[in-house]
Amino acid sequence: MGTFLTQLPALLGVLVGTLGTILATSLADRARWRRSQNVRWDERRLDAYVEFAHALKESHAVALRMTAHLRPGSHSHPIDREEGLARLAESDARRTIVWENLLLLGDEPTVLAAAAWRDAIWQLERLARGIVEAPEDISAQLDGVNEARDGYYRAARRSLGVRGGSVEQSAALRQALAGRTTVPAESTVRVDDV
Repeated sequence: MGTFLTQLPALLGVLVGTLGTILATSLADRARWRRSQNVRWDERRLDAYVEFAHALKESHAVALRMTAHLRPGSHSHPIDREEGLARLAESDARRTIVWENLLLLGDEPTVLAAAAWRDAIWQLERLARGIVEAPEDISAQLDGVNEARDGYYRAARRSLGVRGGSVEQSAALRQALAGRTTVPAESTVRVDDV
């Protein structure tokens, strides 16, 4: 019995060490798994954000081409109404599909900003389709689309943890639309984007 009592502290030490190793390994594995899941979902979220932006930009570009005649001095290439309507229908179908991915993977602020951008483009599409009358000055509507796009990118970048300052384009686009010839050199804006 005396031998057992003298070896008991060593046995307890081995037991505590083994349990500590198991616990530490389990916690490390769990943390590693969470990190890999976060990276996985961030990648998918990025893909959903980009696909949605592409789909909306496609609709926007077609609507701009269909309304080029309403914007004197526009650099958009006019498109035949029938071809434009067909392209709008295709882009609407694509946008509907990518919207579901965005709803599934996006955070609330980004989804709300995406809906605002989508709704602003819908207003331009309604004009392109002839559902609503053309306003005297379409620039306010275009400003709304561009500001909504900026809001979407702000929210998406925040959701993904992207840093690096503002990438907003609406002010530069407004300048270009107003006919100012000077657009900031660091801007990637083209008048065609308006």
